[in-house]
Amino acid sequence: MFGRRRKDRGSNIEATDAASAGDLGAYDEPADEEYDEYATGSAADSGPYDIDEVDEETVTASRLDLGSVLVPLPAGGQIQVEMAPNGTPQNVHLVTQFGRITVSAYAAPKSPGQWREVAAELAETLRNDKAEVSIESGPWGRELHGRTANADLRFIGVDGFRWMIRCVVAAPSGNAGADSELVGIARSVISGTVVRRGSEPHPVRTPLPIVLPEALTRQLVAAQEQQQQAAAQQQQQAAAQQQQGAAPAQPAPRTAPPEQPAQQTRQVPPARQTPPRRGESGSAMQQLGF
Repeated sequence: MFGRRRKDRGSNIEATDAASAGDLGAYDEPADEEYDEYATGSAADSGPYDIDEVDEETVTASRLDLGSVLVPLPAGGQIQVEMAPNGTPQNVHLVTQFGRITVSAYAAPKSPGQWREVAAELAETLRNDKAEVSIESGPWGRELHGRTANADLRFIGVDGFRWMIRCVVAAPSGNAGADSELVGIARSVISGTVVRRGSEPHPVRTPLPIVLPEALTRQLVAAQEQQQQAAAQQQQQAAAQQQQGAAPAQPAPRTAPPEQPAQQTRQVPPARQTPPRRGESGSAMQQLGF
């Protein structure tokens, strides 16, 4: 069963991670029938992994630890954090030159099959939004490909023991095909992902909590402080300009001495404000409908 894989497979986790950034041929290993109940195809023996089957200290050092998931970073990728209205992290996106990859973990029952249900509901939602939808076969089974006028989306899911992974691949139109560079990178990231489900009870389909690393949290705090300072400066400039515009004009003297010409008020145009960057505190591209 998936939740009871051989512990000694954790010794190969570093090799898997090293290949995750660029080696897109990491799915040629033969499938082990012991795991076929939860994963489909040759990717079944290459990940994603459960935290109980690997050396946690090793994988923590080689992946981005987000609490419920530990994901390998693609070469040249950047991290973007999307915050919920209550100030908690909602999604962490891996942004590449080809598009965006988002890996999330959800609570699931012990038996497989949740991803099949979720994929069917996602397909219906996309079709209601006038997207062109197709169901394709990937390393872990079905993948959902949605195409809109402005963007392509691909949803990849993997059923595990009491957890489910959902990966969302978002790219410009025409760049999320099965053979695209971005989808190859996404599959490699999934293959090297480790899930830390925990023993706490969660209703099925509930997103498992995201916990940001301390260093990333400090960067977020610093970015938020910079945005607040920029907003305060903008308000001060707007207030100063408003006061200048509201000041009553001084009447010109009836007989102004020739050596003292009437003063002219020069109105300074407002400084051009650059919208705050969302790279640190929000998402760079909107995930359509989800």
